[in-house]
This record gives sequence, structure tokens and C-alpha cells, in this order.
Amino acid sequence: MTDVPPTVAETKYNFLKSFKRPIPSIYNNLLQELLVQQHLLRYKRTYQYDAVFALGFVTVFEQLMEGYPSSEDRDTIFRAYIEALKEDPKQYSEDAHKLEEWAQSQNANSLINFSSREGDIENILKDIAERAQGKGNFGYSRFFAIGIFRLLELGNATEPSALEKLCSALKVDKRSVDRDLDIYRNILSKLVQAKELLKEYIDREKKKQEERLGSQKLMKLLPNV
Repeated sequence: MTDVPPTVAETKYNFLKSFKRPIPSIYNNLLQELLVQQHLLRYKRTYQYDAVFALGFVTVFEQLMEGYPSSEDRDTIFRAYIEALKEDPKQYSEDAHKLEEWAQSQNANSLINFSSREGDIENILKDIAERAQGKGNFGYSRFFAIGIFRLLELGNATEPSALEKLCSALKVDKRSVDRDLDIYRNILSKLVQAKELLKEYIDREKKKQEERLGSQKLMKLLPNV
């Protein structure tokens, strides 16, 4: 008997059960959207975890949670999110970190020509390319596209042709990657605007509170009439 995957509602419940404190709506709304998207990816028949996918997710999470009021809560949210999907947050973090370190030590040519070299990360990328070519389970996703973009960014591979060459080396469709990166940039732009509005609101409320406290102190100093 095959295992029955959990429902989206169960995954969301597991996340909320692990992190019970309220999350500001600007962060919570996007987190819930991401969780639903990732749940659907996670339980596809063709899903297989890989380090580029992990790098993409960690990149998105860090962008989303940048400026979060509590760094401790941010780390706890990350763990609760990944564990709600029945995966290992430590593996995500470690794999993303290893890929980042590797990409920073590369240049455009060495990064794109990973298949001609040996090494832990090179072997990970070669395995992904084989699976993407139909020799095993591979599920392309937006997180994978963002992982590719992050590798190029860290390797200072800024030439327009670099993305095309890396997609070709990894055996993934560049048109899909372009589409998903456009969506990602649009989401980031909206997120920046939303955070700016939130900051303005918090600053206004803080100023009003300071003015109220100032007025109360002044009233106490005035003689009774």
C-alpha cells in the first residue's frame, strides 16, 4: 500500500502548530502562498530533493524575511516551514551554504563547465542534469530557477549568455527559467514596496505614541488649576 500524501491543510496546520506566535500579515501571507506552492511540488510523483532547489528556496526565504523584527523567530519559522513539509531544515541550510561557497569560488566559464570537472558540487550538478534529461526523477520548479540564478549571481556570471549556457548544461528549458525569474523579480519588487509601506506605518505610529507620551508628561508638570 502506497503512502497517502498529506493534504495542503495538514501541511499548513503542522506549520502553525510548530510556530504558534503571530506573524505580521505582510510576511504571513507570502509564507502561506509559498507553503502551498511547495507542498504541491513536494508531493508530486516526480519530486526529488536537490541542492539547487534548496538554494533557490533559501534565497527566496531570506529575501522575504529580510528585516523581520526577530532574527530568532525568523530561524524558528524556517525550521517550522521545512519540517511541515516533512523535510530537513538542516539539510536545506547546509546544502545552500555549500553551493554558495562553491559558486563564489568560480567564474563564468568554470561554473558553466561543471560537467568537465570532478568535485562534490560538480557531481551534484551532473546528477541533476542526468535526471533532468530523463534518467531519473526530476521536477523543475520556480525554486530551481532561482537557485540557478543565484549560482550565476555569486559566480559573477553576468553575461546574458551565461544563463542560457547553464540551463543547457543542466538540461532545463531556458524559457521556463526566464518566465519564473520574471515572476520572482516582480514578487520582490512588490515585497520591497509593501515593506516600505509597513515601515512608514510603524514610524507614524511610533511618532504618535511619542507625542502622546510627551503630552502626558507635560500635563503632569502643569500646576492644577
